Amino acid sequence: MQTIRYLVLFLGITLVFSSCGNFEKLRKKGTDEQKYQAALTYYKKGDYDKAVLLFEELKPLLKGSDQQELATFYEAYCNYHLQQYEVASFQFKRFYETFGRSEKAEEALYMSSYASYRASMPYYLDQASTLTAMDAMQSFINTYPQSKFVEEASKIIKESRKKLEKKSYERAKLYYKTSPTNLQNYRSAVYAVNNFKKEFPDSDYNEELAFLQVQSQYDFAQNSLYTKQKERYDDVVKYYQEFVDTYPNSKLLKKAERFYEVSVKKSADLAEQERLAKAAQKDKEKTNQPANTGRLGSGSSSN
Repeated sequence: MQTIRYLVLFLGITLVFSSCGNFEKLRKKGTDEQKYQAALTYYKKGDYDKAVLLFEELKPLLKGSDQQELATFYEAYCNYHLQQYEVASFQFKRFYETFGRSEKAEEALYMSSYASYRASMPYYLDQASTLTAMDAMQSFINTYPQSKFVEEASKIIKESRKKLEKKSYERAKLYYKTSPTNLQNYRSAVYAVNNFKKEFPDSDYNEELAFLQVQSQYDFAQNSLYTKQKERYDDVVKYYQEFVDTYPNSKLLKKAERFYEVSVKKSADLAEQERLAKAAQKDKEKTNQPANTGRLGSGSSSN
């Protein structure tokens, strides 16, 4: 009987196609069951544009049935395959919330996270979507720690973190590159490196950025007001010492030494100039001090 039933449905679908001639006529004249079977056929053939239209149309009509569950699930997959990742992520999440006891709930929650990951922007653009995807993946792992998807979810979290790392690395470099047109960007580059080291302590970029911090601070000191230079050259020395302590065999060491040596000399020269200026000021004050006559009160007083 079941075989006869599906044969009738198949013949019905065929009849609709042959008599009406196109997809739109199926949508207008086909029964709900014919549309549902046609949607499944389109989906399996990879014709997601047609399948998603039918699933979307059928969902409210199939409410409360097993077919509604599958229609909702496959509709989300259709949008995923059509690269409508944000829509698919939302639909998979809604499926999980609506059909939490379904055998497909675990896969739906994973796919919601994965679609969010696929929707994330390249590293050079805003990374809010990447952070959202990472949070979603971690939430999935926490919910299904034994899932077959955990290994892939962990891999995606690592890849997303690499994207954030690349973004932060390029930001620090960009601050330095744009510093000639905005001197405060030298300072921003120094701060960006500090933040990078805290957030990505094991990054392969840290050696390069540690050198960039020395270089940025040196250029910042050189372009600073005279009254600010000594303090900023002293910071060059500080960052150089941190660089040497961390990367004693770095290929960039000789370049960093040049910045260090010049900064030490500049700081010493500025300190000496400051000392001489203070001494000259004291001498000037002594020269301008009124002479003491040694006589107090030359006038007579009356009792």
